[in-house]
Amino acid sequence: MKNTSDILIVGGGLNGPALALALAQTGHSVTVVDALPRGGFEDEDFDGRGYALALASQRLLAQIGIWPEVAEQAQPMLEIKASDGHAGEGAAPFFVHFDHREIEEGPMGYMLEDRYLRRALLKAMADEPRISLINDARVVAQETDQTGVTLTLESGDTLRGGILVGADGRKSGTAARAGIKRTGWDYGQTALVCAIDHEKPHHGIAHQFFMEPGPLAVLPLPGNRSSIVWSERTKMAEAIQGLDDSDYITALKPRFGNFLGEISLAGKRFTYPLNLTIANSFIAARMALIGDAAHGMHPIAGQGLNAGLRDVGALAEVLTEARRRGEDAGSALVLDRYQQWRRFDTATLVASTDMVNKLFSNDNPLLRLGRDLGMGLVNSLPGLRRGFMREAAGLTGDLPRLLKGEAI
Repeated sequence: MKNTSDILIVGGGLNGPALALALAQTGHSVTVVDALPRGGFEDEDFDGRGYALALASQRLLAQIGIWPEVAEQAQPMLEIKASDGHAGEGAAPFFVHFDHREIEEGPMGYMLEDRYLRRALLKAMADEPRISLINDARVVAQETDQTGVTLTLESGDTLRGGILVGADGRKSGTAARAGIKRTGWDYGQTALVCAIDHEKPHHGIAHQFFMEPGPLAVLPLPGNRSSIVWSERTKMAEAIQGLDDSDYITALKPRFGNFLGEISLAGKRFTYPLNLTIANSFIAARMALIGDAAHGMHPIAGQGLNAGLRDVGALAEVLTEARRRGEDAGSALVLDRYQQWRRFDTATLVASTDMVNKLFSNDNPLLRLGRDLGMGLVNSLPGLRRGFMREAAGLTGDLPRLLKGEAI
């Protein structure tokens, strides 16, 4: 037996390390198993990837000590503008405009590049004596008994823990080995992701432009630079991704418009197939799922990582409170509290993103008229508009303490 910890976490992306830090700070010993090689703290290369962090997610990162390390690199999202239209024709006359000055809490969220967030999480884990990180290690088997879970790695080493957490993505091996099935479907869309430099300042405004093949999000980064999440039908996306950089920008320009002046590519280009997948259960014997291992959704509302961090806050709170009460934190009774907390909220979010994508990713004239009038109505009613803004900021629902900015 190589290692014994209170908690074993499979998956070293973003949610897994965030959970490890939240648990370690409340006294748990944690081992994180990551299939990828160890990354460096010093990596400064810009590759174009970024995350839209809701205000509630920023509060969690502050509570686990990450935000002070990344705050200077974060770009506040001060306004959000959403509109309908056709490529090359500009926005429809009806739109939604959210301004952070209408709510008391401050910016609705922040854009943060992957390189800064990932590096801060790695450094914080390295500095935390209660966390052990094992890189370049694949789990090939897991076995549960009455007192804990044993993982077998490809190397032949074994790890022992009281509870297992799967944070290993949409194709979670942790979930599959536990016999958890998934529900979902493919959207026939692929997201083209990149960053651009632009001539004019963005003023901290995030744009969501709905077009018939899929939405285009323009998200502000520090300086005259923005992150692009551009959804297209898969065949078209593959063709666009196959273009050279110059032709890629030429394809983007009619969809993007000229509101930020001349644009050029910055960093690398990525593609992600878009689908919906949700685990039929978020828990099994002595095991819980978080993040994409539990639920993967369309990026139309930018809520993927934010939903994962809600899982982190909820599971950390449930396990910590159970430990303080002297309960067996890996018992079905305790883990069911986590599932009950997160299941309904997640199902509602997944259903709403699915509905919005289907409603807007078409050119049906009647649907288009209805959605445009709906956006105009939301924009004209201050109370309704503020409600949507608080939802976008992650401030609604039964929030875990970490997302309220409170210690567990």
